[in-house]
Amino acid sequence: MGQALVVLDTSVLINFLLIDRMDLLKRYDHEFVVTDHVSAEITDYYTTQRLRLIKSISDGILIQETIHRVEEMSIFSTLTALETLGSGECSAIALAVCRGCTLAIDDRRAANQARKISQDIRILRTQDMLASMVTQELLSSREAAAIRETWARKHRFIIRDSGDGLNRILNTKEHFGLYEGRL
Repeated sequence: MGQALVVLDTSVLINFLLIDRMDLLKRYDHEFVVTDHVSAEITDYYTTQRLRLIKSISDGILIQETIHRVEEMSIFSTLTALETLGSGECSAIALAVCRGCTLAIDDRRAANQARKISQDIRILRTQDMLASMVTQELLSSREAAAIRETWARKHRFIIRDSGDGLNRILNTKEHFGLYEGRL
């Protein structure tokens, strides 16, 4: 494992499973980990995506891990006792913090809890990953914009314009015409 590890929360993972684009994670310059709790949330609530998740694990796109270390279990227990986060979020935070991984999570409240536990934790949102995929030329800006539109239109996942990340990259790439004609 020479690549950096990213622990995926359900929110980020489901975005890529919904549009059947796990190929993007396979080509991304990181390795991706999901906890048993995150897997369970998907298999319990998302029938179609469950099959895509299972295939992604068997194809080696995702590594499934169990939180089992004492420190991981302690953080998980502390977070679940708050009763404000789901078990997937709690397990993803515990694993990322204890193993020094990047955490991919969209929920602001959960990200803030992770930062309370570890000020040094690196957090990626779906839009950060999509922006990075454009920068790494895994996607054209036009493809990324189409994905963003599909998430908004079909799945009610809306990426707000915060002036940074994906929107900035899409605007810059489109403005300078760096990806004209690529689809």
